[in-house]
Amino acid sequence: MRFTSQTSSNGVTEQLFTLDETLGEIPGVLWTPEDAPGARPLILMGHGGGQHKKAPGILARAHQFVAEGGFAVAAIDAPNHGERPKSEEFGRIATEIRASVAAGEDAAALVVAMHDLGAGQAVAEWQAVLTAIQQLDHVGAGPVGYWGMSMGCGLGVPFVAAEPRVRAAVLGLLGATALAETATRITVPVRFLLQWDDERVPRAEGLALFDAFASAEKTLHANPGKHGDLPRFETDSSLRFFARHLG
Repeated sequence: MRFTSQTSSNGVTEQLFTLDETLGEIPGVLWTPEDAPGARPLILMGHGGGQHKKAPGILARAHQFVAEGGFAVAAIDAPNHGERPKSEEFGRIATEIRASVAAGEDAAALVVAMHDLGAGQAVAEWQAVLTAIQQLDHVGAGPVGYWGMSMGCGLGVPFVAAEPRVRAAVLGLLGATALAETATRITVPVRFLLQWDDERVPRAEGLALFDAFASAEKTLHANPGKHGDLPRFETDSSLRFFARHLG
């Protein structure tokens, strides 16, 4: 792991890094409380499709989780996103998704195809990043949570199912297509966020994904609005959820 820059503001330190792996370079960012040594719980955040590791929503939630909860937070550019090279196939699918949404058509199959392009690679990358971050003195090998909406959920469900170090997850804005079987292997506490009027994810698909989780503790938060209208107060709720399960 190579840190390429470090800045601090409002009590939060931001470190950009690159992790060199056999799969290539993984660009990421780590946020921690400023001048606060010692181990702490870590939250991994997966961004949505077409976004990147420092998308406005990711950045705002990361700062709140660090400043108010004392967590460490990390995000990486998913395959085909941010600073990562983009494949021709990804570009084709992204164009078709935009056209389908604009025409009011069901783009669920195309969304699944986009997630399938990077799912296996993303699991291995998150595991490598998690191992590297937990070796840092100001993070340590403490409890781990995962937060991911939309594509962050599509890539996060396989990761949470495969990674025993993750002890709680906030997921949502996605349906059961291609994820239902994997979701049955998730047993950690889950908070699932669903937008009742989501124009990209059919309501029944979202409810089916929530139903598929095998967690003894799982909670559904359904709010009115479209795919991008997730209420800001859900960040406060997620913070309380992670504080309860990660300490």
